[in-house]
Amino acid sequence: MADPVLTARRAISVPADALVLLIGAAGSGKSTFAKRHFPDEAIVSSDRFRGLLAGDEADQRVTDAAFELLRMAVGHRLEAGLLTVVDATNLERLARATPLDLARRSQRPAVAIVFALPAEVCLLRNRSRPRVVRPTVVRRQIANLRHIRTDLESEGYAAIHIFGSESHVESAAVLHQSPPVPLRVGEGTSEGPPEPARPPA
Repeated sequence: MADPVLTARRAISVPADALVLLIGAAGSGKSTFAKRHFPDEAIVSSDRFRGLLAGDEADQRVTDAAFELLRMAVGHRLEAGLLTVVDATNLERLARATPLDLARRSQRPAVAIVFALPAEVCLLRNRSRPRVVRPTVVRRQIANLRHIRTDLESEGYAAIHIFGSESHVESAAVLHQSPPVPLRVGEGTSEGPPEPARPPA
């Protein structure tokens, strides 16, 4: 696999039917990136489902139910061949296993986008968020990224992209691949060779 660490202006190519996993600590910019580069209906967010169930995206009491809804939404979208962007920390292999399994079942490609930004950047952003995560938790999440490249390369992604700085995130471009248009009979294809002309009686 080519070096996945992104440099400035390098484009990310995303198939129209792909599963996209955003991976990173709180405050790393996953949600902002998702809103900037993907249609709203394609973004499946654990925070959004917590807000739907409890009226508060920070209410951890409904986390299990929120992730069950997320799993169902991911499964239905992939089965329908729709672009599906999972906006969650996705730092643990077990957390990534479920959406990856759903992608394999539906025969959809999986793309990982990792936000491996410096700890000071994530901690500063986290302090200005409406829902502040404890700094000890953020540091633990960042520590989980230490071997993320090796972990992801063993999980079967079609592509892995890793952001290492704010500038690379800001300058990134996402290229959305168009789905293939199936040919219909009479438009460049046919059901079989034409029948030979019959001789006159």
